[in-house]
Amino acid sequence: MVEEKSEVPDQNPKSEASRVIPSATAPPDPEKEAAKDMSRDAVTPSTNPSWFTPGRLLAIFCVINLINYVDRGAIASNGVNGSRRTCSESGTCSSGTGIQGQFNLNNFEDGVISSAFMVGLLVASPIFASSAKCVNPFRLIGVGLTVWTLAVAFCGFSFNFWSIAIARMFVGVGEASFISLAPPFIDDNAPPSKRTAWLGTFYMCIPTGVAVGYVYGGLIGHHGWRWAFWIEALLMVPFAIFGFWMKPLYMKGFLPVESGAQKSLITSGDVPESEGGGSTGSEISTLEVSRCSVSSATTTFLGDMKELFLEKVFVVNVLGYIAYNFVIGAYSYWGPKAGYNIYNMKNADYVFGGVTAICGILGSLAGGFVLDLISSTLPNAFKLLSISTLVGAAFCFGAFCMKGLYAFLALFAIGELLVFATQAPVNFVCLHCVKPSLRPLSMAISTVLIHVLGDVPSSPLVGLLQDRINNWRKTALILTSILFVAAIVWFLGVFLKSVDRYNEDSEKADVSVVEKSSSTPLLKENGVDTA
Repeated sequence: MVEEKSEVPDQNPKSEASRVIPSATAPPDPEKEAAKDMSRDAVTPSTNPSWFTPGRLLAIFCVINLINYVDRGAIASNGVNGSRRTCSESGTCSSGTGIQGQFNLNNFEDGVISSAFMVGLLVASPIFASSAKCVNPFRLIGVGLTVWTLAVAFCGFSFNFWSIAIARMFVGVGEASFISLAPPFIDDNAPPSKRTAWLGTFYMCIPTGVAVGYVYGGLIGHHGWRWAFWIEALLMVPFAIFGFWMKPLYMKGFLPVESGAQKSLITSGDVPESEGGGSTGSEISTLEVSRCSVSSATTTFLGDMKELFLEKVFVVNVLGYIAYNFVIGAYSYWGPKAGYNIYNMKNADYVFGGVTAICGILGSLAGGFVLDLISSTLPNAFKLLSISTLVGAAFCFGAFCMKGLYAFLALFAIGELLVFATQAPVNFVCLHCVKPSLRPLSMAISTVLIHVLGDVPSSPLVGLLQDRINNWRKTALILTSILFVAAIVWFLGVFLKSVDRYNEDSEKADVSVVEKSSSTPLLKENGVDTA
Protein backbone atom coordinates (compact mmCIF):
# COMPACT_ATOMS: atom_id res chain seq x y z
CA MET A 1 0.00 0.00 0.00
CA VAL A 2 1.31 3.46 -0.85
CA GLU A 3 1.28 5.99 1.99
CA GLU A 4 -0.03 9.51 1.47
CA LYS A 5 2.61 12.16 1.93
CA SER A 6 2.09 15.80 2.78
CA GLU A 7 5.27 16.98 1.11
CA VAL A 8 5.22 18.95 -2.14
CA PRO A 9 5.30 16.47 -5.01
CA ASP A 10 8.51 16.09 -6.98
CA GLN A 11 8.23 17.99 -10.25
CA ASN A 12 10.30 15.39 -12.10
CA PRO A 13 7.83 13.97 -14.63
CA LYS A 14 9.52 10.55 -14.74
CA SER A 15 9.47 10.07 -11.00
CA GLU A 16 5.91 11.41 -10.86
CA ALA A 17 4.72 8.99 -13.50
CA SER A 18 6.34 6.05 -11.77
CA ARG A 19 4.49 6.44 -8.46
CA VAL A 20 0.91 6.01 -7.32
CA ILE A 21 -0.35 9.32 -5.89
CA PRO A 22 -3.89 9.24 -4.50
CA SER A 23 -6.15 12.05 -5.57
CA ALA A 24 -6.61 14.72 -2.93
CA THR A 25 -9.81 16.16 -4.41
CA ALA A 26 -11.95 13.53 -6.09
CA PRO A 27 -13.68 11.03 -3.76
CA PRO A 28 -12.96 7.38 -4.50
CA ASP A 29 -15.35 5.64 -6.88
CA PRO A 30 -16.44 2.34 -5.23
CA GLU A 31 -16.83 0.55 -8.58
CA LYS A 32 -13.45 1.71 -9.83
CA GLU A 33 -11.80 0.77 -6.53
CA ALA A 34 -13.34 -2.71 -6.70
CA ALA A 35 -12.12 -3.15 -10.29
CA LYS A 36 -8.63 -2.06 -9.27
CA ASP A 37 -8.62 -4.51 -6.36
CA MET A 38 -9.59 -7.35 -8.72
CA SER A 39 -6.82 -6.32 -11.11
CA ARG A 40 -4.27 -6.27 -8.30
CA ASP A 41 -5.35 -9.75 -7.26
CA ALA A 42 -4.78 -10.91 -10.83
CA VAL A 43 -1.16 -9.83 -10.88
CA THR A 44 -0.01 -10.04 -7.28
CA PRO A 45 2.60 -12.79 -7.11
CA SER A 46 1.53 -13.89 -3.65
CA THR A 47 -1.19 -16.01 -5.27
CA ASN A 48 1.48 -18.49 -6.32
CA PRO A 49 1.09 -21.70 -4.27
CA SER A 50 3.38 -22.04 -1.26
CA TRP A 51 5.03 -25.17 -2.70
CA PHE A 52 6.39 -23.15 -5.62
CA THR A 53 9.65 -22.21 -3.91
CA PRO A 54 12.90 -21.01 -5.53
CA GLY A 55 14.52 -24.40 -4.95
CA ARG A 56 11.67 -26.18 -6.69
CA LEU A 57 11.80 -23.72 -9.57
CA LEU A 58 15.50 -24.59 -9.98
CA ALA A 59 14.68 -28.30 -9.78
CA ILE A 60 11.98 -27.97 -12.46
CA PHE A 61 14.31 -26.05 -14.79
CA CYS A 62 17.09 -28.59 -14.20
CA VAL A 63 14.81 -31.50 -15.14
CA ILE A 64 13.72 -29.68 -18.30
CA ASN A 65 17.34 -28.97 -19.20
CA LEU A 66 18.21 -32.60 -18.50
CA ILE A 67 15.48 -33.88 -20.85
CA ASN A 68 16.69 -31.45 -23.54
CA TYR A 69 20.18 -32.87 -23.44
CA VAL A 70 19.05 -36.48 -23.04
CA ASP A 71 17.50 -35.96 -26.46
CA ARG A 72 20.84 -34.63 -27.77
CA GLY A 73 22.65 -37.70 -26.49
CA ALA A 74 19.97 -40.17 -27.56
CA ILE A 75 19.93 -39.15 -31.23
CA ALA A 76 23.72 -39.55 -31.36
CA SER A 77 23.67 -42.96 -29.65
CA ASN A 78 24.18 -46.17 -31.57
CA GLY A 79 20.80 -47.47 -30.41
CA VAL A 80 18.85 -44.57 -31.95
CA ASN A 81 21.17 -43.30 -34.66
CA GLY A 82 22.15 -46.82 -35.74
CA SER A 83 24.10 -47.78 -38.82
CA ARG A 84 23.57 -47.84 -42.58
CA ARG A 85 22.67 -50.91 -44.61
CA THR A 86 25.74 -52.68 -45.96
CA CYS A 87 26.28 -55.11 -48.80
CA SER A 88 29.21 -57.45 -49.26
CA GLU A 89 30.98 -58.10 -52.56
CA SER A 90 29.08 -61.34 -52.87
CA GLY A 91 25.81 -59.39 -52.90
CA THR A 92 24.70 -60.28 -49.41
CA CYS A 93 23.14 -57.26 -47.72
CA SER A 94 22.53 -56.69 -44.05
CA SER A 95 19.72 -54.49 -42.85
CA GLY A 96 20.79 -51.32 -41.13
CA THR A 97 19.73 -50.23 -37.69
CA GLY A 98 18.24 -47.11 -36.13
CA ILE A 99 17.47 -43.95 -38.07
CA GLN A 100 20.34 -44.34 -40.51
CA GLY A 101 19.35 -47.90 -41.40
CA GLN A 102 15.60 -47.15 -41.53
CA PHE A 103 15.98 -44.34 -44.06
CA ASN A 104 19.24 -45.62 -45.64
CA LEU A 105 21.05 -42.35 -44.93
CA ASN A 106 24.60 -41.62 -45.95
CA ASN A 107 26.97 -40.10 -43.40
CA PHE A 108 26.34 -36.56 -44.61
CA GLU A 109 22.55 -36.91 -44.25
CA ASP A 110 23.04 -38.54 -40.88
CA GLY A 111 25.16 -35.59 -39.77
CA VAL A 112 22.51 -33.14 -40.95
CA ILE A 113 19.87 -34.85 -38.78
CA SER A 114 22.11 -34.73 -35.72
CA SER A 115 22.75 -31.00 -36.10
CA ALA A 116 19.49 -29.83 -37.72
CA PHE A 117 18.15 -28.61 -34.37
CA MET A 118 20.86 -25.94 -34.47
CA VAL A 119 19.08 -24.14 -37.33
CA GLY A 120 15.91 -23.64 -35.31
CA LEU A 121 17.88 -22.82 -32.17
CA LEU A 122 19.96 -20.11 -33.80
CA VAL A 123 17.04 -18.49 -35.62
CA ALA A 124 14.53 -18.62 -32.77
CA SER A 125 16.74 -17.68 -29.80
CA PRO A 126 16.88 -13.92 -30.58
CA ILE A 127 13.17 -13.94 -31.48
CA PHE A 128 12.11 -15.42 -28.14
CA ALA A 129 14.48 -13.10 -26.28
CA SER A 130 13.03 -10.02 -27.99
CA SER A 131 9.44 -11.24 -27.58
CA ALA A 132 9.89 -11.17 -23.80
CA LYS A 133 9.23 -7.43 -23.98
CA CYS A 134 5.72 -8.09 -25.29
CA VAL A 135 4.76 -11.49 -23.85
CA ASN A 136 5.42 -12.75 -20.35
CA PRO A 137 8.71 -14.72 -20.47
CA PHE A 138 7.29 -17.52 -18.35
CA ARG A 139 4.55 -18.06 -20.94
CA LEU A 140 7.15 -18.01 -23.72
CA ILE A 141 8.89 -20.93 -22.03
CA GLY A 142 5.54 -22.76 -22.07
CA VAL A 143 5.18 -22.04 -25.80
CA GLY A 144 8.70 -23.28 -26.48
CA LEU A 145 8.26 -26.48 -24.50
CA THR A 146 5.01 -27.19 -26.34
CA VAL A 147 6.76 -26.79 -29.69
CA TRP A 148 9.60 -29.02 -28.45
CA THR A 149 7.19 -31.73 -27.29
CA LEU A 150 5.27 -31.82 -30.58
CA ALA A 151 8.45 -31.76 -32.66
CA VAL A 152 10.10 -34.60 -30.70
CA ALA A 153 6.91 -36.67 -30.90
CA PHE A 154 6.82 -36.14 -34.68
CA CYS A 155 10.41 -37.41 -34.89
CA GLY A 156 8.98 -40.76 -33.81
CA PHE A 157 6.44 -40.61 -36.65
CA SER A 158 8.92 -39.46 -39.32
CA PHE A 159 8.91 -41.36 -42.59
CA ASN A 160 11.97 -40.12 -44.50
CA PHE A 161 15.06 -37.92 -44.28
CA TRP A 162 13.29 -34.61 -44.83
CA SER A 163 10.50 -35.27 -42.36
CA ILE A 164 12.86 -35.99 -39.48
CA ALA A 165 15.25 -33.19 -40.50
CA ILE A 166 12.43 -30.62 -40.38
CA ALA A 167 11.19 -32.05 -37.08
CA ARG A 168 14.67 -31.67 -35.60
CA MET A 169 14.74 -28.02 -36.70
CA PHE A 170 11.55 -27.40 -34.72
CA VAL A 171 13.09 -29.17 -31.74
CA GLY A 172 15.68 -26.38 -31.82
CA VAL A 173 12.93 -23.75 -32.03
CA GLY A 174 11.32 -25.16 -28.92
CA GLU A 175 14.59 -25.31 -27.04
CA ALA A 176 15.43 -21.70 -27.95
CA SER A 177 12.90 -20.16 -25.57
CA PHE A 178 14.16 -22.16 -22.62
CA ILE A 179 17.90 -21.56 -23.01
CA SER A 180 17.32 -17.80 -23.41
CA LEU A 181 14.82 -17.26 -20.60
CA ALA A 182 15.46 -19.87 -17.90
CA PRO A 183 18.86 -18.51 -16.72
CA PRO A 184 17.47 -15.00 -15.98
CA PHE A 185 14.64 -16.55 -13.95
CA ILE A 186 17.16 -18.59 -11.96
CA ASP A 187 19.29 -15.48 -11.48
CA ASP A 188 16.27 -13.54 -10.18
CA ASN A 189 15.12 -16.16 -7.69
CA ALA A 190 18.39 -17.62 -6.39
CA PRO A 191 19.66 -16.48 -2.97
CA PRO A 192 22.20 -13.69 -3.66
CA SER A 193 24.97 -15.66 -1.95
CA LYS A 194 24.30 -18.72 -4.12
CA ARG A 195 23.46 -17.25 -7.53
CA THR A 196 26.46 -18.67 -9.37
CA ALA A 197 26.16 -22.03 -7.62
CA TRP A 198 22.57 -22.28 -8.83
CA LEU A 199 23.67 -21.44 -12.37
CA GLY A 200 26.35 -24.14 -12.06
CA THR A 201 23.70 -26.65 -10.99
CA PHE A 202 21.58 -25.72 -14.00
CA TYR A 203 24.45 -26.04 -16.49
CA MET A 204 25.64 -29.25 -14.85
CA CYS A 205 22.61 -30.87 -16.51
CA ILE A 206 24.24 -30.47 -19.94
CA PRO A 207 27.01 -33.10 -19.63
CA THR A 208 24.76 -35.21 -17.40
CA GLY A 209 21.95 -35.19 -19.95
CA VAL A 210 24.19 -36.08 -22.86
CA ALA A 211 25.76 -38.97 -20.94
CA VAL A 212 22.35 -40.27 -19.83
CA GLY A 213 21.14 -39.87 -23.42
CA TYR A 214 23.86 -42.18 -24.72
CA VAL A 215 22.84 -44.89 -22.25
CA TYR A 216 19.10 -44.27 -22.69
CA GLY A 217 19.39 -44.43 -26.48
CA GLY A 218 21.36 -47.66 -26.32
CA LEU A 219 18.79 -49.30 -24.04
CA ILE A 220 15.65 -48.08 -25.77
CA GLY A 221 17.05 -48.83 -29.22
CA HIS A 222 16.46 -52.55 -28.64
CA HIS A 223 12.71 -51.84 -28.56
CA GLY A 224 12.71 -49.54 -31.61
CA TRP A 225 14.34 -46.14 -32.06
CA ARG A 226 10.99 -44.35 -32.42
CA TRP A 227 10.12 -45.09 -28.80
CA ALA A 228 13.08 -42.97 -27.66
CA PHE A 229 11.39 -39.84 -29.03
CA TRP A 230 7.89 -40.72 -27.88
CA ILE A 231 9.04 -41.29 -24.31
CA GLU A 232 10.96 -38.00 -24.30
CA ALA A 233 7.86 -36.17 -25.50
CA LEU A 234 5.74 -37.76 -22.78
CA LEU A 235 8.28 -36.74 -20.16
CA MET A 236 8.13 -33.10 -21.32
CA VAL A 237 4.31 -32.85 -21.49
CA PRO A 238 3.84 -32.00 -17.77
CA PHE A 239 6.38 -29.19 -18.00
CA ALA A 240 4.76 -27.73 -21.12
CA ILE A 241 1.40 -27.73 -19.31
CA PHE A 242 3.09 -26.24 -16.25
CA GLY A 243 4.27 -23.27 -18.33
CA PHE A 244 0.65 -22.34 -19.10
CA TRP A 245 -1.13 -23.54 -15.95
CA MET A 246 1.12 -21.92 -13.39
CA LYS A 247 0.64 -18.27 -12.58
CA PRO A 248 3.48 -16.63 -14.54
CA LEU A 249 6.51 -15.24 -12.82
CA TYR A 250 7.73 -11.84 -13.91
CA MET A 251 11.29 -11.28 -14.93
CA LYS A 252 13.27 -8.37 -13.56
CA GLY A 253 13.35 -5.53 -16.07
CA PHE A 254 10.11 -6.30 -17.92
CA LEU A 255 6.65 -4.78 -17.66
CA PRO A 256 3.77 -7.28 -17.33
CA VAL A 257 1.87 -6.53 -20.54
CA GLU A 258 0.30 -9.91 -21.20
CA SER A 259 -3.18 -10.05 -19.70
CA GLY A 260 -6.17 -7.77 -19.79
CA ALA A 261 -6.06 -7.52 -16.01
CA GLN A 262 -2.58 -6.16 -16.21
CA LYS A 263 -3.56 -3.55 -18.78
CA SER A 264 -6.60 -2.52 -16.77
CA LEU A 265 -4.36 -2.04 -13.76
CA ILE A 266 -2.22 0.39 -15.70
CA THR A 267 -5.09 2.29 -17.30
CA SER A 268 -7.55 2.34 -14.41
CA GLY A 269 -5.90 5.33 -12.77
CA ASP A 270 -2.92 3.92 -10.89
CA VAL A 271 -0.61 6.17 -12.88
CA PRO A 272 -2.32 9.53 -13.28
CA GLU A 273 -1.08 12.43 -15.31
CA SER A 274 1.64 14.23 -13.41
CA GLU A 275 1.67 17.93 -12.83
CA GLY A 276 4.96 18.12 -14.63
CA GLY A 277 3.47 16.70 -17.81
CA GLY A 278 4.27 13.02 -17.21
CA SER A 279 2.60 10.19 -19.09
CA THR A 280 -0.88 9.09 -18.10
CA GLY A 281 -1.76 5.46 -17.55
CA SER A 282 -3.48 5.25 -20.95
CA GLU A 283 -0.37 6.69 -22.61
CA ILE A 284 1.81 4.04 -20.97
CA SER A 285 -0.61 1.34 -22.11
CA THR A 286 -0.53 2.75 -25.64
CA LEU A 287 3.26 2.82 -25.48
CA GLU A 288 3.39 -0.86 -24.53
CA VAL A 289 1.00 -1.85 -27.33
CA SER A 290 2.90 0.18 -29.91
CA ARG A 291 6.20 -1.25 -28.75
CA CYS A 292 4.93 -4.73 -29.66
CA SER A 293 4.12 -3.84 -33.28
CA VAL A 294 6.36 -5.42 -35.90
CA SER A 295 8.09 -2.20 -36.94
CA SER A 296 8.62 -1.01 -33.37
CA ALA A 297 9.79 -4.46 -32.26
CA THR A 298 12.33 -4.50 -35.09
CA THR A 299 13.60 -1.04 -34.18
CA THR A 300 13.83 -2.04 -30.51
CA PHE A 301 15.66 -5.24 -31.39
CA LEU A 302 18.24 -3.39 -33.50
CA GLY A 303 18.73 -0.84 -30.74
CA ASP A 304 19.18 -3.59 -28.18
CA MET A 305 21.68 -5.38 -30.40
CA LYS A 306 23.69 -2.18 -30.78
CA GLU A 307 23.69 -1.61 -27.03
CA LEU A 308 24.70 -5.22 -26.42
CA PHE A 309 27.70 -5.13 -28.73
CA LEU A 310 28.83 -1.77 -27.38
CA GLU A 311 29.20 -3.44 -23.98
CA LYS A 312 32.90 -4.35 -23.94
CA VAL A 313 32.51 -6.80 -21.05
CA PHE A 314 29.95 -8.80 -23.04
CA VAL A 315 32.11 -8.82 -26.19
CA VAL A 316 35.26 -9.97 -24.38
CA ASN A 317 33.33 -12.62 -22.46
CA VAL A 318 31.76 -14.05 -25.62
CA LEU A 319 35.05 -13.99 -27.57
CA GLY A 320 36.65 -16.12 -24.88
CA TYR A 321 33.57 -18.36 -24.84
CA ILE A 322 33.80 -18.88 -28.62
CA ALA A 323 37.42 -20.04 -28.39
CA TYR A 324 36.52 -22.28 -25.46
CA ASN A 325 33.53 -23.84 -27.23
CA PHE A 326 35.59 -24.36 -30.39
CA VAL A 327 37.80 -26.77 -28.44
CA ILE A 328 35.04 -28.44 -26.40
CA GLY A 329 32.95 -29.07 -29.51
CA ALA A 330 35.86 -30.70 -31.33
CA TYR A 331 36.75 -32.74 -28.21
CA SER A 332 33.24 -34.17 -28.05
CA TYR A 333 33.27 -35.16 -31.73
CA TRP A 334 36.88 -36.20 -32.37
CA GLY A 335 38.04 -37.10 -28.85
CA PRO A 336 37.15 -40.82 -28.95
CA LYS A 337 38.71 -41.26 -32.37
CA ALA A 338 41.88 -39.42 -31.33
CA GLY A 339 42.12 -41.52 -28.17
CA TYR A 340 41.69 -44.72 -30.13
CA ASN A 341 44.38 -43.81 -32.68
CA ILE A 342 46.93 -42.37 -30.22
CA TYR A 343 46.59 -44.85 -27.36
CA ASN A 344 44.83 -47.82 -29.03
CA MET A 345 42.10 -47.18 -26.50
CA LYS A 346 39.41 -49.84 -26.36
CA ASN A 347 35.85 -48.60 -25.78
CA ALA A 348 37.01 -45.05 -26.45
CA ASP A 349 33.38 -43.86 -26.66
CA TYR A 350 32.62 -45.01 -23.13
CA VAL A 351 35.92 -43.77 -21.71
CA PHE A 352 35.63 -40.26 -23.15
CA GLY A 353 31.91 -40.14 -22.44
CA GLY A 354 32.42 -41.19 -18.82
CA VAL A 355 35.31 -38.79 -18.18
CA THR A 356 33.42 -35.90 -19.79
CA ALA A 357 30.23 -36.60 -17.85
CA ILE A 358 31.91 -36.88 -14.43
CA CYS A 359 34.22 -33.91 -14.98
CA GLY A 360 31.37 -31.87 -16.45
CA ILE A 361 29.16 -32.45 -13.42
CA LEU A 362 31.85 -31.81 -10.80
CA GLY A 363 33.47 -28.94 -12.70
CA SER A 364 30.21 -27.07 -13.37
CA LEU A 365 29.18 -27.31 -9.72
CA ALA A 366 32.64 -26.38 -8.43
CA GLY A 367 32.94 -23.31 -10.64
CA GLY A 368 29.70 -21.88 -9.30
CA PHE A 369 30.50 -22.59 -5.66
CA VAL A 370 34.02 -21.14 -5.92
CA LEU A 371 32.82 -17.89 -7.49
CA ASP A 372 30.20 -17.48 -4.76
CA LEU A 373 32.87 -18.23 -2.15
CA ILE A 374 35.25 -15.52 -3.38
CA SER A 375 32.35 -13.08 -4.02
CA SER A 376 30.48 -13.17 -7.31
CA THR A 377 31.64 -10.01 -9.05
CA LEU A 378 32.49 -9.53 -12.70
CA PRO A 379 36.27 -9.07 -12.14
CA ASN A 380 36.35 -12.19 -9.95
CA ALA A 381 34.44 -14.10 -12.62
CA PHE A 382 37.04 -13.16 -15.24
CA LYS A 383 39.86 -14.13 -12.85
CA LEU A 384 38.28 -17.54 -12.28
CA LEU A 385 37.62 -18.00 -16.01
CA SER A 386 41.18 -17.18 -17.02
CA ILE A 387 42.96 -19.14 -14.27
CA SER A 388 40.74 -22.22 -14.54
CA THR A 389 41.04 -22.30 -18.33
CA LEU A 390 44.79 -21.67 -18.30
CA VAL A 391 45.57 -24.42 -15.81
CA GLY A 392 43.04 -26.78 -17.37
CA ALA A 393 44.54 -26.20 -20.81
CA ALA A 394 48.01 -26.99 -19.44
CA PHE A 395 46.80 -30.31 -18.05
CA CYS A 396 44.96 -31.23 -21.28
CA PHE A 397 47.99 -30.26 -23.38
CA GLY A 398 50.27 -32.31 -21.14
CA ALA A 399 47.86 -35.25 -21.34
CA PHE A 400 48.23 -35.53 -25.11
CA CYS A 401 52.01 -35.43 -24.69
CA MET A 402 51.94 -38.55 -22.53
CA LYS A 403 52.77 -41.90 -24.10
CA GLY A 404 50.98 -44.03 -21.51
CA LEU A 405 47.19 -44.41 -21.46
CA TYR A 406 46.76 -44.10 -17.69
CA ALA A 407 48.93 -40.98 -17.47
CA PHE A 408 46.87 -39.48 -20.28
CA LEU A 409 43.56 -40.25 -18.55
CA ALA A 410 44.73 -38.83 -15.22
CA LEU A 411 45.95 -35.53 -16.66
CA PHE A 412 43.04 -35.19 -19.10
CA ALA A 413 40.48 -35.74 -16.32
CA ILE A 414 42.03 -32.97 -14.19
CA GLY A 415 42.17 -30.70 -17.24
CA GLU A 416 38.51 -31.25 -18.13
CA LEU A 417 37.45 -30.74 -14.53
CA LEU A 418 39.10 -27.31 -14.54
CA VAL A 419 37.87 -26.42 -18.00
CA PHE A 420 34.25 -27.23 -17.15
CA ALA A 421 34.48 -24.99 -14.06
CA THR A 422 33.92 -22.06 -16.45
CA GLN A 423 30.26 -22.88 -17.16
CA ALA A 424 28.70 -20.95 -14.28
CA PRO A 425 31.07 -17.92 -14.29
CA VAL A 426 30.85 -17.31 -18.04
CA ASN A 427 27.05 -17.28 -17.94
CA PHE A 428 27.08 -15.15 -14.79
CA VAL A 429 28.99 -12.51 -16.75
CA CYS A 430 26.47 -12.70 -19.62
CA LEU A 431 23.63 -12.07 -17.17
CA HIS A 432 25.20 -9.34 -15.07
CA CYS A 433 27.13 -7.21 -17.57
CA VAL A 434 23.90 -5.91 -19.15
CA LYS A 435 20.80 -4.25 -17.76
CA PRO A 436 18.00 -6.62 -16.70
CA SER A 437 15.86 -6.21 -19.82
CA LEU A 438 18.80 -7.28 -22.03
CA ARG A 439 19.58 -10.50 -20.17
CA PRO A 440 17.48 -12.81 -22.40
CA LEU A 441 19.00 -11.28 -25.54
CA SER A 442 22.47 -11.54 -24.01
CA MET A 443 21.96 -15.26 -23.37
CA ALA A 444 20.46 -15.79 -26.83
CA ILE A 445 23.20 -13.99 -28.76
CA SER A 446 25.99 -15.63 -26.77
CA THR A 447 24.43 -19.02 -27.55
CA VAL A 448 24.20 -18.17 -31.24
CA LEU A 449 27.79 -16.94 -31.47
CA ILE A 450 29.46 -19.78 -29.54
CA HIS A 451 27.76 -22.27 -31.86
CA VAL A 452 28.11 -20.43 -35.19
CA LEU A 453 31.75 -19.50 -34.57
CA GLY A 454 32.64 -22.23 -32.09
CA ASP A 455 31.59 -25.87 -32.07
CA VAL A 456 29.80 -25.91 -35.46
CA PRO A 457 32.90 -25.10 -37.59
CA SER A 458 35.43 -26.71 -35.23
CA SER A 459 34.68 -30.36 -36.10
CA PRO A 460 35.11 -30.02 -39.89
CA LEU A 461 38.14 -27.72 -39.48
CA VAL A 462 39.85 -30.17 -37.15
CA GLY A 463 39.03 -32.96 -39.59
CA LEU A 464 40.60 -30.92 -42.39
CA LEU A 465 43.70 -30.34 -40.26
CA GLN A 466 44.01 -34.06 -39.56
CA ASP A 467 43.67 -34.86 -43.26
CA ARG A 468 46.52 -32.44 -43.92
CA ILE A 469 49.04 -33.54 -41.26
CA ASN A 470 47.78 -37.11 -40.64
CA ASN A 471 48.91 -37.16 -37.01
CA TRP A 472 46.25 -37.31 -34.30
CA ARG A 473 48.63 -36.33 -31.49
CA LYS A 474 49.73 -33.13 -33.26
CA THR A 475 46.14 -32.37 -34.24
CA ALA A 476 45.00 -32.75 -30.61
CA LEU A 477 47.83 -30.55 -29.36
CA ILE A 478 47.08 -27.80 -31.89
CA LEU A 479 43.39 -27.93 -30.96
CA THR A 480 44.10 -27.82 -27.21
CA SER A 481 46.38 -24.80 -27.62
CA ILE A 482 43.29 -22.73 -28.53
CA LEU A 483 42.23 -23.01 -24.89
CA PHE A 484 45.23 -20.79 -24.05
CA VAL A 485 43.73 -18.17 -26.37
CA ALA A 486 40.45 -18.35 -24.44
CA ALA A 487 42.33 -17.92 -21.15
CA ILE A 488 44.17 -14.84 -22.47
CA VAL A 489 40.96 -13.23 -23.76
CA TRP A 490 39.19 -13.77 -20.44
CA PHE A 491 42.24 -12.44 -18.59
CA LEU A 492 41.84 -9.16 -20.50
CA GLY A 493 38.35 -8.92 -19.02
CA VAL A 494 39.88 -8.48 -15.55
CA PHE A 495 41.18 -5.04 -16.59
CA LEU A 496 37.94 -3.79 -18.15
CA LYS A 497 35.82 -1.26 -16.31
CA SER A 498 32.99 -3.58 -15.37
CA VAL A 499 29.81 -2.75 -13.48
CA ASP A 500 27.31 -5.33 -12.25
CA ARG A 501 24.10 -3.98 -13.78
CA TYR A 502 21.72 -6.46 -12.18
CA ASN A 503 20.01 -3.79 -10.06
CA GLU A 504 20.01 -1.14 -12.76
CA ASP A 505 16.56 0.16 -13.63
CA SER A 506 15.82 -0.79 -17.23
CA GLU A 507 13.62 1.18 -19.58
CA LYS A 508 13.36 3.92 -16.97
CA ALA A 509 10.91 6.03 -18.90
CA ASP A 510 8.45 3.13 -19.21
CA VAL A 511 8.65 1.35 -15.86
CA SER A 512 5.62 1.94 -13.63
CA VAL A 513 4.52 0.73 -10.22
CA VAL A 514 2.89 -2.24 -11.97
CA GLU A 515 6.28 -3.76 -12.77
CA LYS A 516 7.65 -3.18 -9.31
CA SER A 517 4.59 -4.70 -7.63
CA SER A 518 4.37 -7.76 -9.86
CA SER A 519 8.00 -8.79 -10.20
CA THR A 520 8.59 -9.96 -6.64
CA PRO A 521 10.95 -12.94 -6.69
CA LEU A 522 9.82 -16.24 -5.22
CA LEU A 523 12.36 -15.80 -2.44
CA LYS A 524 10.55 -12.77 -1.01
CA GLU A 525 7.13 -14.04 -2.01
CA ASN A 526 7.47 -17.19 0.05
CA GLY A 527 9.20 -15.50 2.94
CA VAL A 528 12.62 -17.02 2.30
CA ASP A 529 15.43 -15.07 3.86
CA THR A 530 17.80 -13.84 1.17
CA ALA A 531 20.45 -12.60 3.53
